[in-house]
Amino acid sequence: MTTQVESTVVTLTPTAIQAVQDLLKEKDLGAEYALRVYVAGRTCSGLQYGMALDNNPQDTDTSFEADGVRVLVDEISIQHMQGATLDFINDERGQGFMVTNPNTAPSCSCESGSCG
Repeated sequence: MTTQVESTVVTLTPTAIQAVQDLLKEKDLGAEYALRVYVAGRTCSGLQYGMALDNNPQDTDTSFEADGVRVLVDEISIQHMQGATLDFINDERGQGFMVTNPNTAPSCSCESGSCG
């Protein structure tokens, strides 16, 4: 059974919510699908995130709803994503989802100890 939380772990901006709703509609996916957000790894620029449309929640997932969009976060990723914001951008940087996470700063995992 997934854990339902009252407070939002990850905040979705209205633009991100609309983008997820558009994707669900475009792919003709029903209400059983949720947006899964997860930490996919770490690089010199910080945490890397992944997202998928998922209809298979796990017992250890945290689940919440943001304006009609169900969101799933796995038990490992949730430790790193408290207070993060998911936005959708379409500007000179490109088009796509962007995660802003106040809990993590860029870090260097390069062998030399300096990224530059």
